[in-house]
Amino acid sequence: MSERKVKPLGHKEKLWTRSFIILWQSQLVSLVGDAVYSIALGFWILQVTGSTALMGTLMATSTLPGILLSPFAGVLIDRSNKKALMIVMDAVRGVAVLLLSAAAYAGLIQIWMVFVAGILLSAGGAVFTPGVQSSVPDLVPTSRVANANSIFATVSTGANLIGNAAGGFLFQALGAPLLFLVNGLTFLFSGASLPFVKIPNVRREETPHFFKDMTDGFRFMWRQKGLRIILIIAALINFFSFIAITLFMPFANSNPALGTGRYGVLMACFMGGSVLGFLALSMLSIKPKDKMRVFITASVVGNILLIAALNQPFFVLMAVLLVFAGVGNAVVNVLLVSTVQMSTPQEMRGKVMSFMSTTTGGLTPFAMALGGVLGGVLPILTVITAALAVAFAATVPAYFSKSFKAYLTEDRAGGTRTLPENI
Repeated sequence: MSERKVKPLGHKEKLWTRSFIILWQSQLVSLVGDAVYSIALGFWILQVTGSTALMGTLMATSTLPGILLSPFAGVLIDRSNKKALMIVMDAVRGVAVLLLSAAAYAGLIQIWMVFVAGILLSAGGAVFTPGVQSSVPDLVPTSRVANANSIFATVSTGANLIGNAAGGFLFQALGAPLLFLVNGLTFLFSGASLPFVKIPNVRREETPHFFKDMTDGFRFMWRQKGLRIILIIAALINFFSFIAITLFMPFANSNPALGTGRYGVLMACFMGGSVLGFLALSMLSIKPKDKMRVFITASVVGNILLIAALNQPFFVLMAVLLVFAGVGNAVVNVLLVSTVQMSTPQEMRGKVMSFMSTTTGGLTPFAMALGGVLGGVLPILTVITAALAVAFAATVPAYFSKSFKAYLTEDRAGGTRTLPENI
């Protein structure tokens, strides 16, 4: 089987390039706006309908288009002008939210409008997010990909932290229409920034049929045993973790020592720990030979501390343990995502990142539903502990897998990736 070499673009060993800075700041603004919008939207639906069931249904259903479109979105990303496609997605999402804001200001807003806007946001995100993820290795040196991912993860987690902390207050102070307007403008700001980001396109000698292109992507992923293991691990961790996460709030409400106020503090501690982990990884460089040891340590310590935190009665100790559990969670996520990005040729990266998003996010609604059912028939803390234990157990076989270790620790500093000619 002949091979062709896909040469990466040359970069100096510099992380904060002009293109990277522009993409980073546009994402910072857009993600903060999106996080506040999500909280404001939930409060608005509750205010208008008084139905938590309708709020949950609308917010869950609006995510389905993104999940269903993800496999096709990856092929579209790899076949198209990536930057132009991302600009269009930002424009569509921005206009959708601005129209929603205008309807709210005019007093004409209806629930179906919120639902349609949610579908457009979900579909746009299904294309835009893998587009950003697949672009990172083209904007920074190979040796700095993990640092770059940590920086973007810090922005994402920090935005959610700000949204959760400030969303309710801003909703009360400013109202939903203004927050919708601000979020729409942040999408347009992001789209207007992207033309200044230099994202190269690989010119393919021939462009196969759309569905053949998709099949080639699946075949590529299947042939990479280390990649297969990562996708399976990511899916299992996400599924069982969301069973537990779904029950965190009911657990806090049913625990006299916690309640809703302390629940918010605990979630902030975990997310704050994740931010600390991402910040540390944005400044540190892990040598390839050390990645397996770091992965195992972060996975074991993070999971054990998370389980221990929820199974002891002292609030302060619980908060401290959750901070360190968040650090471990951040390290595991960055190592897995960065490894997939660096090991995948540019013309396959969109498909691989989209499929990774599908295998994790696609199971989330089922995990949330199962968590709700189990929490209704079994002690909530028992379900949370068991789910987290299974999520941890899902990573253990990887510790002893030679294929996974070779995939994780391969030195890709040389930057030349090979792709079979006839996959």
